[in-house]
Amino acid sequence: MAIPQPRRGRRLTFLFLFYAGALTLIVFWPSPVDAGSAGMIQHLLTGLHSAGVPGWVGYPLVESAANVVLFVPFGVFAAARLPGRFAWLAAVAGVAASCSIETVQHFLLPARYATAQDILANSAGAALGALAVYVAQRRREAQTRRTAILPRS
Repeated sequence: MAIPQPRRGRRLTFLFLFYAGALTLIVFWPSPVDAGSAGMIQHLLTGLHSAGVPGWVGYPLVESAANVVLFVPFGVFAAARLPGRFAWLAAVAGVAASCSIETVQHFLLPARYATAQDILANSAGAALGALAVYVAQRRREAQTRRTAILPRS
């Protein structure tokens, strides 16, 4: 059974606000959010390497992957609020948000490191989220079209 639209909209708004609050805390925290867990992360990576995970899977890759994952919901929430053919604007908004965040970190948070790599990873996450919504919307529309043209028995 489909969720009634107003209720679904409220749920989506609540989830977005929760995500936006968490994102704001993470990106504008005065020090890197992983500062206290660097030793644990390195210990985990050492264990993974001894278990056969390639050496190129290191902290920089983990950090970039975390940035991608952090921004996937940004793309999902933004694209879900846009008409299907404008879902790509969610990726553009992700780039703009990431550039803004990195600029604030650079000028106002001296303990944080603003990098082009972070902008690329964040933007990739937003684009992946937007793409996921776009694909889901196209599939739903195709299913609706197929259902509409099936003969009734």
